[in-house]
Order: sequence, then C-alpha cells, then structure tokens
Amino acid sequence: MSRTITVEGMSCEHCEQTVEDALEDVSGVQSVDADHDANRVSVEGDAETAALVDAVDEAGYDASA
Repeated sequence: MSRTITVEGMSCEHCEQTVEDALEDVSGVQSVDADHDANRVSVEGDAETAALVDAVDEAGYDASA
C-alpha cells in the first residue's frame, strides 16, 4: 500500500533524511521518499498511519495524513 503524509518543517536534504530514517524504523514500512520542497513523504508498506505520523512527530516535525 502506498500513502502520502504531509510533513511541515523539512527545509533541506538533511531534514528529508531524518524523516526517512524515522519512518524506516516503523514496522511494516518497505520504502520511504521524502520531498522537503513539496512538504510530503511517500511511504510504501502496510504500516499503520498513526504509527507513521507518530514517528515523524517524534523526529521533530509536524505530520498529518
């Protein structure tokens, strides 16, 4: 399953990597692609949406699904 999460606060490639790393640690995530210019992250896998949002929030960014 593919889904897109809106992430506020990413301003550079380092931010993208931080968010990607946080999401890759969530059970069920197969791949992640963050885009700070578009303020979104594409996630492939069967992870729960709430777990994805929580992981991004814990990494210091504001996420919404």
